[in-house]
Amino acid sequence: MGTLTKHLRISLAIVFILASGTTPGAQKLVVPGGFTNDKSLPIPVSIEGFPPEITAILTFDLKVAGCIIGPEGESQFRLNGKLNGSKIEGHLTDAAGKSLISKVYQGAKTRTLTHAFANDVILKATGTPGIASTRVAFKNRNRGKGEIFIMDYDGHGLVQATRDGSIVAAPSWGIGNRYLFYTLYALGNPDIFSHNLSNGKRIPIVRLAGSNLTPVPSPNGRKLAMVLSKSGSPNLYVADMNGKNLRRLTHIRDGVSSPTWSPDGQWICYTSREAGPARLFKIRASGGSSQRISTVGAGPATEPDWSPDGKTIAFTTQSRSGFTLCTVPAAGGKVEFLVAGEDPSWAGNSRTMMFVKRRADQTYLLSILDVPTKQVNDVPLRLGNASQPAWAR
Repeated sequence: MGTLTKHLRISLAIVFILASGTTPGAQKLVVPGGFTNDKSLPIPVSIEGFPPEITAILTFDLKVAGCIIGPEGESQFRLNGKLNGSKIEGHLTDAAGKSLISKVYQGAKTRTLTHAFANDVILKATGTPGIASTRVAFKNRNRGKGEIFIMDYDGHGLVQATRDGSIVAAPSWGIGNRYLFYTLYALGNPDIFSHNLSNGKRIPIVRLAGSNLTPVPSPNGRKLAMVLSKSGSPNLYVADMNGKNLRRLTHIRDGVSSPTWSPDGQWICYTSREAGPARLFKIRASGGSSQRISTVGAGPATEPDWSPDGKTIAFTTQSRSGFTLCTVPAAGGKVEFLVAGEDPSWAGNSRTMMFVKRRADQTYLLSILDVPTKQVNDVPLRLGNASQPAWAR
């Protein structure tokens, strides 16, 4: 109640300021009900009429999307409806009472239908596509070893993809999200595997001397970027999806890590210490000279992930206070510091990211960040040490 009331007071204050004309510079638009379109503020939403299970699902989905849940009288958007047998009747109105959604959802499980309604609401409320029906792959570590799991983005629908009792790392999605690629030590060496999720068939596709690490498929599913140490220090390579036609892109004595593709498939961003502390660089996937991506205001830059809209690169920086998530324009520039955490993975909407929190006992927890509002929601997983998230896009 207090947060919502504060939000309403802020919004009404802005209305007064705009009306008085005393605020210099750009002005925030005000919608009916006294709320602003400032994307850094959470959107107040009320939920009425649904059974507890549906209310809980909607609450999580909307909070992840940058909303706060509260009373109808303090809400910019109002959800109401009911569960009618196997159907969900969902309605959305704005603060002025205008109907925005009135729809019946049917033909699937209750959780799936609720996510579909939430996605429709999120698109109306934020202008950003909802991600409530997406999946995430990640690593769960136990006593130095690990397995790859897949889950719905909210921690439900958990599936164990590997059962090797070995070291495994860096899952990534490819070929229409029907395959996973990762590094596995089960054959005595860090090798790169492809994993067909429809039939469980796995194939080692890169088994060269040295380490074969961090396979990342290109956006069009035709090429695979990876870090190999077959010639000494770890460097960046590109190959066909079957590991053939290998091509070396970098020649760096101190090595590289964490490749990520630009959405158009023309560039690969990576981390390197070729100029001292860890920094971000990019290189054309076809080869050529590398280019530094400036991260003004940040210290070491690691674990980059290029946003699907191509505008932003998320990364991790480290200081004496710990690890922090950051973003920087894809061309480089001033850094925006977000929240404490590491190893970011963008959702397909280029607004939300999943990341890793480090607990005091050095185990890991997956959390979700709404970048504009900086709201964080932990993923309710019963596994105790989840890391390296990879969001299916």
